[in-house]
Amino acid sequence: MNQLQKYTWLIDTIRRAGKISHKDLSNKWERCKDLSDCRPLHRATFNRWRDAIYEQFGIMIDCQKVGGYLYYIANPEDIDEDKLKKWMLDSFAVGNAIGENLSLKGRILVDEIPSGRDHLTTILEAMKENRIVEIAYRPFKRSHSYTFTIEPYCVKLFENRWYVLGRNNRGEIKIYGLDRLEETRATDATFKLPKNFDAAEFFATYFGVVIGDGTKPERIVIRANEDHKHYLRSLPLHSSQREIEDYGEYADFELFLAPTYDFVMKLLQVGSMIEVISPASLRKTMKGWISEMYELYRNV
Repeated sequence: MNQLQKYTWLIDTIRRAGKISHKDLSNKWERCKDLSDCRPLHRATFNRWRDAIYEQFGIMIDCQKVGGYLYYIANPEDIDEDKLKKWMLDSFAVGNAIGENLSLKGRILVDEIPSGRDHLTTILEAMKENRIVEIAYRPFKRSHSYTFTIEPYCVKLFENRWYVLGRNNRGEIKIYGLDRLEETRATDATFKLPKNFDAAEFFATYFGVVIGDGTKPERIVIRANEDHKHYLRSLPLHSSQREIEDYGEYADFELFLAPTYDFVMKLLQVGSMIEVISPASLRKTMKGWISEMYELYRNV
């Protein structure tokens, strides 16, 4: 097991416990046979991990001396407010949990991410040094790939697929699916990332990865039925989602985003459990898709 897995195990264990003694930490570590080889967590090792966790993640593990020397995360907001850090720690924590229970591998199901890990690694390493990347990109509807260069601005995971957003050799800001890349190579040439570029801000009014189609962001009101409203509360469709009112049999929510193809497909996934209330243009778009679907099944 590498050091990062050890650090994330420690962070996750303390987060879940709230406050915990070194003795209890050591006992939990020792019981994780696949991770610890049944060895205790010595205090010197624990302190080294604490220091490394602060240096690498900025996460402070403090000790409450009153009441029995209990350890806790002193700045949990640094995890909760940093989406990437939280996603990474949660992902490793899940990985550790599965690693501890490999005997259940036939009873744990996961979705496969089709994007090539090698391409992601190459792009991330290039992003660190702002190096231009040469890619061989093959669109789904083409029989061969096209080779050109991009300036990688950011990467995004959506619907189990990784994408890279960047400026291509024609000066266009485009997004490319990594599962459609046949080759990637970081060149020696570098680029300057625009000072005002912010990945979260760039995608703030988008759902998914469809960009640049001219669709403008607008206020959208949707109505979720009694069964589905709880799902929207527990897992919002978008960061702008806000509940307007719960009427019992249904609840209305508003969002502010560009109703692109990805968003329309997301709404269609839940069928009649969600109705678009406004704008009228989006209702018309939904009606068009639903009518086409009806034609496919009208003779059943």
